[in-house]
Amino acid sequence: MTSAPRFPRRRLLLGTGGVVVAAGAGWGATWLNVYQDRRRSNVGKLSFRTAVRIPDLLEPGRSADGRRHYPLTLAAGTSALLPGRRTPTWGANGSYLAPTLRARRGDHMAVTVRNRLPEASTLHWHGMLLPAAMDGGPHQMIERGAEWRPHWTVRQPAATLWYHPHPHGSTGSHVYRGVAGLIILDDEHSERAALPREYGVDDVPLVIQDKNFHDDGTLDFTETRLAESVAGADNVGVLGDTILVNGTYDPHFTVTTRRVRFRLLNGSNARVYWLGLTDGRTFHLVATDNGLLARPRAMDRLLLAPGERAEIVVEFKPGDEVVLRSFEPALDLGFPTERFMGGDDTFDIISLRAARQLRASPALPTRVDGAPALVEAPDGARRRHFDFTGLQINGRTMDMNRIDEVVPAGTTEIWEIERGDEWIHVFHVHGATFQVLDINGKRPPSYVRGPKDTVYLHEFGTARLAVRFDTLTDTRVPYMYHCHVLRHEDEGMMGQFTVVEPGTEASAPRSVDGGTHHH
Repeated sequence: MTSAPRFPRRRLLLGTGGVVVAAGAGWGATWLNVYQDRRRSNVGKLSFRTAVRIPDLLEPGRSADGRRHYPLTLAAGTSALLPGRRTPTWGANGSYLAPTLRARRGDHMAVTVRNRLPEASTLHWHGMLLPAAMDGGPHQMIERGAEWRPHWTVRQPAATLWYHPHPHGSTGSHVYRGVAGLIILDDEHSERAALPREYGVDDVPLVIQDKNFHDDGTLDFTETRLAESVAGADNVGVLGDTILVNGTYDPHFTVTTRRVRFRLLNGSNARVYWLGLTDGRTFHLVATDNGLLARPRAMDRLLLAPGERAEIVVEFKPGDEVVLRSFEPALDLGFPTERFMGGDDTFDIISLRAARQLRASPALPTRVDGAPALVEAPDGARRRHFDFTGLQINGRTMDMNRIDEVVPAGTTEIWEIERGDEWIHVFHVHGATFQVLDINGKRPPSYVRGPKDTVYLHEFGTARLAVRFDTLTDTRVPYMYHCHVLRHEDEGMMGQFTVVEPGTEASAPRSVDGGTHHH
């Protein structure tokens, strides 16, 4: 069985997640109650009675100039997330979640985003390589009642991406309410590969989210209760006790083919999943965040942190029934923080039920021709160091007007991401693709060896990334890098960088032009 890697501790912060010192009998009792209550599981509690909803594919319209137009309307509504109850939610082109967008390399995508939500928001195209002004970060706010019309040419390999709001200070609440959707990119290589690709049949999206609900069915946004704050369990944000898949509670999927490709997205605010099948069977990883792997990789466990995606192929026999489960993830946080941040939690995600007769599937390829090459940094590549500690990066909190880094276009750099505390942190960079070179000098686990834009950071370690930047330049509109634990992001664990013509870094502006907002 594959186990999550463990890395040596280099620093120890006392306080939250550190050494527990009993300050009195009352405090000790509170702490013990919180600790016992924070171990959560739904195993044995589900019947898997509901067919999982498959997000609609949004068919684009075409214009005379060849653009593919995708209309998206953000609006509030109500959804039947739990049996017999209605939940106020947000969605795009519906009351919860959003349709899947599908495009091919070379397509010119044009999106009209209409904001009918009760407050300003954005839509960020997570993993897409596109101009900074089209990225949908906090500088591209769409005011209530307004429209935004980004457009770009798809210039990257086949991949599973996603889109979600990114307003500074409120990303967590906007995503938690339900605005999120997948983007599937195809190219000539993915179309020739012998991989399942019939959407919703043998190529199936699974958006995994955790929620907390009040008794009346409304979403519980409480990040930390008083007792949890007293006990020191108050820095990760919402960790839900109810799992939704594509917005479906208690879900199953009916398998009709011998092999199924599942496109997994961790759409949660903070929870990390350690995914495997309950009978221990092997599955094959065929793609990470930003593209296909040259060779499918056999494994039986997969760590998926918030914002990460993975494509896996599972083989079935007629009549099979197996559950995709999140086992206790080894977060490497130590006692008691491991439990406070979900490290002792186990959740059944979805039941996979094979029909008695299954259609044949092509054999899994041993090699995928045209899969993206490894991102490699040249000798003498520029190195940048980022210390993720508390809610700051390199000791600084996000400033919307400050450009923290200036990067020459088209280069590959070494970014060293260091963990300095016992909190969950997840690194994400906009407008770039990276390869994880090593973690504390050791080879990274097999499930992150591939093209990435998001990665879980292991405790008290330095992850070295080879980061390849696009050739699109803009001296004033920045991209973001940040922690993808959404509470951390909202509280300022984020920085900004611009991509400029090589040789102009010294003269590039170090502040953001205020005219990049959309009204």
